[in-house]
Amino acid sequence: MNPLQVDQFKKFKNEITRFMMVYKFALDAMETKIEILQEEFHFLHDYNPIENTKSRLKSPESIIKKLYRKGFDISFSSIKNNIKDIAGLRITCSFISDIYRISEMLRNQHDLKILEVKDYIKTPKPNGYQSLHMLIEIPIFMSDRQELVCIEVQIRTIAMDFWASLEHKIFYKYNQAVPPRLLQELKEAADSASLLDQQMERLHREIEEIKEEQMEDAEEELKRIIINDQQFSLPAALLALIDTGSVKVDVEGEVKVELPPAP
Repeated sequence: MNPLQVDQFKKFKNEITRFMMVYKFALDAMETKIEILQEEFHFLHDYNPIENTKSRLKSPESIIKKLYRKGFDISFSSIKNNIKDIAGLRITCSFISDIYRISEMLRNQHDLKILEVKDYIKTPKPNGYQSLHMLIEIPIFMSDRQELVCIEVQIRTIAMDFWASLEHKIFYKYNQAVPPRLLQELKEAADSASLLDQQMERLHREIEEIKEEQMEDAEEELKRIIINDQQFSLPAALLALIDTGSVKVDVEGEVKVELPPAP
């Protein structure tokens, strides 16, 4: 290379590095948001809907191949306008209801803009693939400007993720020329995974209902006193004072009731 070519090469390298870094930073920012949600559920709730996350960044080679395949111009503006899955984040959940719960949490974050949603759970692909896809725009603040970056977020259950991962490996092994018999078996496996998800969702819902009933029974038990096999209910007025915080226990364990002023 002559000096001019070297200089041009360095300039192009810097431009593509800067272009890809923006998507990397967008992934970092989105992963931080998910980590915050995980921490919140860990400390404040008895159940965490997020099992794990995995991110990936398309290589420049894959991006160029996709541009060629779709017939788009080769330029940075063309890439940004036409390739929406350069940055990808996959969120895995235990139950189907968790998927929609997480998607709603992302919708409620004011700095995120939902560009598109494809629900392959309510309407699976012909091969049986199921997942919820969201194109989300997130702002990234660089040293000299703000960039609005698109990320593809896929939210799926463990069963959906297991099936999709194996389906991808089988297609890769056969170079996408999978025999019809195996395609049929893959579809049947997807249907089985879907039935498993529905069964686990039903069990999850029933267990939650049992927990709620047990909590209600425990609350009722607290309102009763048993002496010599005889039950006494706590007076409604005393329960009302407890609700208002008028009943307190001091450091010595003595219960004190703060009565309201006389009318």
